[in-house]
Amino acid sequence: MDFYQLCRERQSCRNYDPDRIPDNDAVDRILNAARLSPSACNGQPYHVTLCRGDGAKEVASAVMGMGMNKFCKNVPLFLVISEEDYVPSAAVGAKIKKNDYRSMDIGILAATICYAATEEGLGSCILGWLDDGKLQKLLKLNGPARLVIALGYAEEGDALRDKKRKPLSELVSEK
Repeated sequence: MDFYQLCRERQSCRNYDPDRIPDNDAVDRILNAARLSPSACNGQPYHVTLCRGDGAKEVASAVMGMGMNKFCKNVPLFLVISEEDYVPSAAVGAKIKKNDYRSMDIGILAATICYAATEEGLGSCILGWLDDGKLQKLLKLNGPARLVIALGYAEEGDALRDKKRKPLSELVSEK
C-alpha cells in the first residue's frame, strides 16, 4: 500500500483477536523499520521491550489501572518503550534549547511502529496510561516506561472507522 493509503488506514485498534498471534517475521520487520526512525543526533534514546504470552498479560495489568484500557486483556503482544540516556551532543542541545528531544524521538519511533504494523496487517494502539513503577520492576528497565504499544490482529468485523480530524485550516497556517 502507498504511504497515503497507510495514513488513511492506520487507526487505534481496541478489539484484538487473542487467538491470532503475530508471527516473528512480521514483528522483526516492524522492529527493523522502527530501528530506522530518525532521532536527535541519531542517539536513539530508547529501548523497546517485546512482551508476549505471560509477559503480555503482566504488561496488560500495568496499563489497565482505574478501569482504563480494558481491551488490553486480549492483546497478544506489547512493545514497551522506555527512555534511555541521551548521547552527549543531544544532551547538550536539549539543555541549551530546553527541549525534551527524547520524548520527540520516542513519539517518532511509536509512529513508525504503528505504520509498519498497519503495513503488516496488524492493529496497534499507543498507550500512555501506564504504571511506570510496575513496568520498571516487571521488565527491569533502565529508565522510565514512556509508552506501551499494543499489537495484534483486529477481531473480524473491526471495520475501518471514519477519522475525525480538525480541518487543515485549523492545523496549518502560512506566513
